[in-house]
Amino acid sequence: MKVNVPIKANLQIRSFYLFFFVVTIQIGVGIMGVPRLIFEAAKRDAWISVIIAFVYLCLLLLVMLLILRQYPNADIFGIQVDLFGNIIGKLLGTIYIAYFVLNLFTILITYIEVVTIFIFPDLNNVIMAALLISLVVYSVLGGIRVVIGVCFLFFIMSHWLIFLLIQPILEIDWIHFQPMFQASITELLQGARETSYTFSGIELLFILYPFIQNKQKATFPLYLGIFCSSMAVLIATVVVLGYFTPEGIDAREWSVLGLYKIQSFSFIERFDYIVIAEWMMVSLPNMILFSWAITYGLKRLYHIPQKKTLYTLAIVVIIASIFTKEHYIIQAIINLIAKYGFWIVYVYPFLILLIIAIKKGFSNRNKR
Repeated sequence: MKVNVPIKANLQIRSFYLFFFVVTIQIGVGIMGVPRLIFEAAKRDAWISVIIAFVYLCLLLLVMLLILRQYPNADIFGIQVDLFGNIIGKLLGTIYIAYFVLNLFTILITYIEVVTIFIFPDLNNVIMAALLISLVVYSVLGGIRVVIGVCFLFFIMSHWLIFLLIQPILEIDWIHFQPMFQASITELLQGARETSYTFSGIELLFILYPFIQNKQKATFPLYLGIFCSSMAVLIATVVVLGYFTPEGIDAREWSVLGLYKIQSFSFIERFDYIVIAEWMMVSLPNMILFSWAITYGLKRLYHIPQKKTLYTLAIVVIIASIFTKEHYIIQAIINLIAKYGFWIVYVYPFLILLIIAIKKGFSNRNKR
């Protein structure tokens, strides 16, 4: 397997679009409930945990860019084969793909669960899964440029939702933040770790990087994207902490969606219905990006045509959705992803950089 990937000019994307890639992949179904999870760990100082997570994300992105710039045009699959050999490298690549599959599945079933609870209690999982996956398949078949185009379009069409938080912002009770700075360092770090599922997806940069046209200009849009997605989570967390009482936060699984329920218009009684329907445009880019990464990864590792993988993946995911109707099953899968994904996304890149540095040091010594 080639370490570096030759990409045709008609498949390359401008670094400008990396901003939309980062924001759309990090703001998905996770943001709906993450303020409650952070609050459980850090209580009133949950907002500090989000800032800590942002700082760590910036450090992680720096490490990822340092790794990728050690090669002319390589992705994570080629880098692992170069570092660990063909067999172990492909095994590690397969673990990455399995992680992407679980991520795709959790996004799908979480969104279906939200629709079922808030709008259609009798909704058939299979029908909803088939409708969503059909959109995913259609987009992925268009190739990477269509996938990134969908991210750009849905970003424009969905991020007006944040402006609907103005009413709960005006009703924030600042007493809910008192007393401040009571959480220990351990609690703050635990709160930051609770954001790991929400902020996951940045690891797809390891696969997308060879497709970037002007790599020297990639740094700014990537950091800007991380800043914007972190600000969105920070705003959501602050508003949830300030608007709801501690008991109210604990009682709401999707605390962010609860903020939209207070919106009232003379012509719409349940505005949260529109928000949940609109949230499909937030969730779909996540599913599309992970699906593309899965199909492309299997093509790179095992030379399986992307169309075959895509259709097989669609069928498997739709069938699997039949057996995941209960909330405790969905939550167990999400917890599994958050637990092991933390090491894959947030720790493993540091290990790769260390190995590259050691290998480079030995190589320079042998040249002497």
